[in-house]
Amino acid sequence: MAMNLEEALKSAAGLMALAARTAPKAAGKDYLVLHLVTGEELTRLAAAMQAYGQETGKPNFDRDAAGVARSSAVLLVGLKDAAPAGLDCGACGRERCAELAPREGPEFRGGFCAWRLVDLGIALGSAVKTAGLLNVDNRIMYRAGVAARRLGLVEADVLLGIPLSATGKNIYFDR
Repeated sequence: MAMNLEEALKSAAGLMALAARTAPKAAGKDYLVLHLVTGEELTRLAAAMQAYGQETGKPNFDRDAAGVARSSAVLLVGLKDAAPAGLDCGACGRERCAELAPREGPEFRGGFCAWRLVDLGIALGSAVKTAGLLNVDNRIMYRAGVAARRLGLVEADVLLGIPLSATGKNIYFDR
């Protein structure tokens, strides 16, 4: 019986999304957005990464675009409209949560509660841990998130991508 690795990768991506969604979050509030990129959308994402690197002169967008182009899928994980945790802890650089004012930056919409970014990190870690347990090659890429957000693939304020591959050698290792 022939094995369909593309379908296996989509199933793995679903389990990765499940791990991200159920990861612990500050005060139990969930502001995650998740989206799986495959097929033509994946081709557009790789091209957008390449183009953004060229137009901005930022390094390594071309390198990461090549990795995305060789991938079977990219799981996008981000935050949308993440309200502060309400701790007035100062970790964000403000004295009070009420002082956080979202503003559009060059690549992301910022002004985040530090705990919401911790939530995002835990969700990403849970997703890639799941990929590792399933022997799916992966790498967290900030650059994929930048291009995906610019393309409007998913509505998010901050976004990262996790490209996925299943080949005889990890394509993200020799970079």
